[in-house]
Amino acid sequence: MTVSYRHPGVVLTDRTFTVPLDHDDPAGETIELHAREAVARDKAGQDLPWLIYLQGGPGFGANRFIGRQAWFGRALEDYRVLLLDQRGTGHSTPANRQTLPLRGDVAAQADYLTHFRADSIVRDCEAIRPEVTGGAPWTVLGQSFGGFCTVNYLSTHPEGMAAALITGGLPSLDAHADDVYRAAYPRIERKVAAHYARYPHDVDRARRIADHLLTHDVVLPNGYRLTVEAFQSLGIMLGGGDGSHRLHFLLEHAFVRTPGGPELSDAFQEEVQGLLSYAGHPLYALVHEAIYGQDARPTAWSADRVRAEFPQFDAAKALAGDGPVLFTGETVHPWMFDCDPALRPLRETAELLAARTDWRPLYDPARLAANEVPVAAAVYHDDMYVDTAHALATARAIGGLRTWVTDEFEHDGVRAGGPRVLDRLLGLVHGDL
Repeated sequence: MTVSYRHPGVVLTDRTFTVPLDHDDPAGETIELHAREAVARDKAGQDLPWLIYLQGGPGFGANRFIGRQAWFGRALEDYRVLLLDQRGTGHSTPANRQTLPLRGDVAAQADYLTHFRADSIVRDCEAIRPEVTGGAPWTVLGQSFGGFCTVNYLSTHPEGMAAALITGGLPSLDAHADDVYRAAYPRIERKVAAHYARYPHDVDRARRIADHLLTHDVVLPNGYRLTVEAFQSLGIMLGGGDGSHRLHFLLEHAFVRTPGGPELSDAFQEEVQGLLSYAGHPLYALVHEAIYGQDARPTAWSADRVRAEFPQFDAAKALAGDGPVLFTGETVHPWMFDCDPALRPLRETAELLAARTDWRPLYDPARLAANEVPVAAAVYHDDMYVDTAHALATARAIGGLRTWVTDEFEHDGVRAGGPRVLDRLLGLVHGDL
């Protein structure tokens, strides 16, 4: 069943597809995929090429645009756009603390979640493409983790692609999760240093908040236990174009005077719980490290283990001296499954995924080297989320790929820069630049 409706300048149609849970067992269990088809209102009757958008994450449903926002408006000038809720996200058979117990015990839940990586998402795309396009190849736009999926697409089903556009999402082809996080912590430290240089008063504010959390048991209104490590993880904001400013505005109203002394304000706690909760995107926490698994080595809580190699991120040690408290970001840790009510019931499931040793390769270097699909990628200089050196090495490994390396935007450039970013990539794939 499809339902169509209108937004300003856009005709939207909600579509539902049925695909195998395991594409190697097409006669087995199925799941549903939800996607939103969009076309400019003045082009609704035209035969346009298709563009499918793969959202960043993992674990986030496709953007819910109102009208012709950001890059979406530019895409609608040339394409019919399919905004896909990747499996387990949005309206696509969601996977969360409420639904996963339907699978059975924690072992069954972990087995189920092995089918939620880039390879399965790409096979979903190929399963629905004939129905959507009549069999014609489409242009794939992949943001962040969506770019990881796009590189898997180029490795496994290039025949389904007319072109590939990647924004902040060129993965290392062979790095273990440990390599990814070993490269990440110095980048995060640079972002924190830049934030404190912009807002020097935030050094003392962050130290005061961290000290309070080390000496008080703080539980947010939604039941999230706010530890100092959880507070530090707010540094994930620093990877976005306006993230430093948003973090500053959050810190400046952290405390309020009460009859019992200074306490974290209700306003601060309300905002923090929204930023830290995984209720809306639990798959991000569950399979975040699994997206790097490609061999017999377990990920084994890689970000948490590697963090021990960077003692400057230890808040207690920073407070014992006069150094700044460093924020973290783009990392998932075991303690999150203790602190977050949305994740607590999934702790054992996450442990089994972290111990898994049978991950299949996601990328085919030989096929990528021989690639003939037009590909353009925006690489953001010193991107906090995706290592620039890893991204450029992969760019060199994919035949015909053209890069646009820029420091004009952060990782969310396709949102902040919207039409200009997409224009640049389309110019590169079409040979106009």
